[in-house]
Amino acid sequence: MIYKFLILSDEVDNFAREISIDSDATFLELHNAILDSVNYTKDQITSFFICDEDWEKKIEITLVEMDTSSDIDSWVMEHTRLNELLEDEKQRMLFVFDNMTERAFFMELREIVPGKNLDKPVCTKSVGQAPSQMISFDDFEKNNSNSDLLDENFYGDQDFDPSELDEEGFNDMDMSSDDSFNERF
Repeated sequence: MIYKFLILSDEVDNFAREISIDSDATFLELHNAILDSVNYTKDQITSFFICDEDWEKKIEITLVEMDTSSDIDSWVMEHTRLNELLEDEKQRMLFVFDNMTERAFFMELREIVPGKNLDKPVCTKSVGQAPSQMISFDDFEKNNSNSDLLDENFYGDQDFDPSELDEEGFNDMDMSSDDSFNERF
């Protein structure tokens, strides 16, 4: 059986890859095919996450064995075949390629082709440039800071009152020049 995965990025609009791979292949083989298709090095810790239809992480498949308690299943790419965890079309996954900033590719099992096999994975579609493999945490913070995220539910309490905050420790900070801060509070 052949699995065809569509791979997208939320960082680059015109980026897409399609990987065809045998269902008996390991997650490590899929990992290597993805990295090869985007010209990334293979020296970083990565993980796959099998997700539900809302992209909620359910099962993690790690590059290396992690210390986990014995009551939690541990899935390692080298020892886990795709067909052990994937059996339905439209199955969603995340491939986290930058663990420091949790940057990931969004993947979907687009098609299952029964009765055929592949000796090795093939990138059948390649559109656009992949995002940089690694970015500094500071750059990540700059690119993902958004004052709109600070709404009334930011602190987990709809009744949150910013005036209740103790200003001790904030005396040395000049926040008067930050209009977005003043507008919010």
